[in-house]
Amino acid sequence: MTITKRRTLEYVGQEWGTYIQRFRRLSKIEQEKRVKEMGFERFRDMLAHILSWWEEGMVVINAIADDRPFERRKYDFDVFNAEAVAKYKDWDETEFMSHFEKTRQKMEADLENMDEAVFENRRVKAWVDGIIIEHAREHLVTLSRFIVMDLLDHEWAEYIEKFNALEDERKKEFLAGQGFDTFRDLIAHVIGWWEEGARIISGIMDSPAFTWESQETDAFNAVLTRKYSSWSDKDLFSHYTTVRLAMIDLTADLPEDAFLNEDIEGWLKDDVVDHYDDHPIPA
Repeated sequence: MTITKRRTLEYVGQEWGTYIQRFRRLSKIEQEKRVKEMGFERFRDMLAHILSWWEEGMVVINAIADDRPFERRKYDFDVFNAEAVAKYKDWDETEFMSHFEKTRQKMEADLENMDEAVFENRRVKAWVDGIIIEHAREHLVTLSRFIVMDLLDHEWAEYIEKFNALEDERKKEFLAGQGFDTFRDLIAHVIGWWEEGARIISGIMDSPAFTWESQETDAFNAVLTRKYSSWSDKDLFSHYTTVRLAMIDLTADLPEDAFLNEDIEGWLKDDVVDHYDDHPIPA
C-alpha cells in the first residue's frame, strides 16, 4: 500500500470532495438501494459514520505530526459506529451537511500543512488507509474515474511485486485462500476479466445497441487458465502490465456521463475496485 502526502490529498480532495455530489446524481430509488446495501438506513447515517472516523483518526494523525502524545484506544467497531450515527441523528440536515464538508476541508488543510515525512509513519499510514483510502472503497456508493485510475496506478501496479516479496510459506497460504494453484493462474484470471470488461465497455461506447452474453464465472476462469498456460512468466507479467495500462487509458478517455451508465460503472467497479479487494496481497 503506497501512502504518500500527495495521494492522501488526492483522495480527500477528489474522491471525498465529490462523494455527495456523485451520490445525488442517482435516482432516489437507486440511492435508497445502494445505502441499504451498505448496511445503513439513510445516506446521512453513512456520512456520520465516515465523518466520525475522520474526526477520530485526525486526532491521532495531528498528534503524531506535532510530536504530541495521544491515547492509544482499542475499538469496539460496532459500538463506535452506532455511537457515530446516534451522535448526528438529530442534527438539522443543512447543518449536518455543512459540518461534513467543513470537516473534510479542515482535514485537507491539516494534511496539506504536514511534512511529507509524517506520511512515512507506520501509524499514520494505517489511519490514512483506514479512514481515507480503504474507506472510500468500502463505501463506494457511486464510482468515480479517480478511484479506478488510482487503483490501477497503485495497488494493481504493485501487485506482482508485492506477491514476490512474500515469503514462500505466505505465498502458499495466500494462493490457497484465493482458490488458485499458482500465482500465474491468478494473474491470468485478472487479465482475462480486465480484457472482457474493456471489450464490453468499448462496445457500449461504440453503439447503444451493443449486447453481450454474461460469462459463467467458474467456466470463464478455467478458460483463462488454459489460455495463458503456455505463456512464460515474463510474457504473462508483461501482458498484465500492458492490459493494466490499457485499462488506465480506457478509463481516462471515457466521457463523464459514461460513469452514469450502470453497465459501465458495474464493469469498472467489479473488475478494478471490488476485484482488488477480492484478491488483496497480504501486508
